[in-house]
Amino acid sequence: MKLRTLPLTLALMAAFAGTAQAQSLATLYEAAKSHDANFKSARAQHEATLAKAEQAKAFLRPTAGLGANLSETDLENQSTNRDSQFGTRSVTFSASQPLYRPANQVSYEQGMKQVALAQAQLKVAEQELIVRLSQAYFDVLTAQEGLNFVKAQKSAVSEQLAAAKRNFEVGTATITDTREAQARFDLVTAQEIAADNDLRIKKLALDDTVGKSNVTPKPLLSAVNMDGLQSGSIESWVAQSAQDNGNLAQARIAQEVAQLEITKAKAALRPTLDLTGSYGMTRYRNGATSQPNTNAATVGLAFNLPLYTGQATQNRIKEAVALQDKAQSDLEAAQRNVAQATRAAFLGVQSGLSQVKALQAAEASSQSALDANKLGYQVGVRINIDVLNSQSQLFQTKRDLAKARHDVLVGQLRLKQAAGVLKSEDLKEISLLLQK
Repeated sequence: MKLRTLPLTLALMAAFAGTAQAQSLATLYEAAKSHDANFKSARAQHEATLAKAEQAKAFLRPTAGLGANLSETDLENQSTNRDSQFGTRSVTFSASQPLYRPANQVSYEQGMKQVALAQAQLKVAEQELIVRLSQAYFDVLTAQEGLNFVKAQKSAVSEQLAAAKRNFEVGTATITDTREAQARFDLVTAQEIAADNDLRIKKLALDDTVGKSNVTPKPLLSAVNMDGLQSGSIESWVAQSAQDNGNLAQARIAQEVAQLEITKAKAALRPTLDLTGSYGMTRYRNGATSQPNTNAATVGLAFNLPLYTGQATQNRIKEAVALQDKAQSDLEAAQRNVAQATRAAFLGVQSGLSQVKALQAAEASSQSALDANKLGYQVGVRINIDVLNSQSQLFQTKRDLAKARHDVLVGQLRLKQAAGVLKSEDLKEISLLLQK
């Protein structure tokens, strides 16, 4: 008896119906930037760090202040039995300009490092958001395709179950075929429930990332060539990461700031010299004193040389040296971790590309095996369980292939993140691989 063949392509097209309103990665990234709490926190930290850098300029700038004093006196002279009241009013404007303060100069240089630190921190946050969004995006696509394949498998098993029942009724098959098909149908039904729940969870995660409801990702084009995704050697990627990785840049800046902290601690032993100036006016009410109203202007130099600080400065230097050693060790650890992460990401993409090719070949082989088992079942040289196993193998291979393709794309983004070259434009390139 001739069995009907499941029109898998049409089933998948129907499952993906409605993607005309689907959103691309590049579009969702813009939404995520204004919604994602982690990125908004990083952006606020970026602004705060820039403001902190501006504060460092104050160490080299003059300071000025305005002071005023108002006093009233009620004087009772017991010898003359006379009371008198008088008051004093004074206003003073003072200013100071550092001429030689080595610690202030170092604090200024440390502050200027904050600008580079702010850029590195924001860069890392942007790259983390890109990867996190892409992972959530392709997780939904993987779950969606998994559900579609389970539904398609359920339809195929349903047809096989119907055929087994018909064959049993006419006496050309045993009850075993029917029971095997029924068991496989029940199993696929359970898998469908699990796949549907997994899709719901993945969609919630994506919705939460972009701040929208019912986000529908665009699926990959069916004929995407991924061979050109990875370029360069593993060492070239490692060299790139040593230069551009954001986390490594932060560790490098921290080491430089720690080195400057030693210089600042030693500067506490040096003298300081400031240019000072003031202008004051004093006025007396009721002329109760013999002093006349005065205006006074003063210009001078203020010199200070620390002689003994109770060993505080010496121990501060020791602390700064130890912290600089720590920062240097942290930098070396970051360099090794970044290099390792870059190599792992490179090998992950390389392995993923090989896996995609292998699964594509396995898909074709599984399809041929299924066709052969169906033909063998028709002529009586194969039993029903052979057909069911072939169907399961085919759909499992299709699910694995879909996931492998998605993993390669996310892996490529992770590789660029490790190398420090990941940008939002990379999402636009991936969007070109998605259905319109």
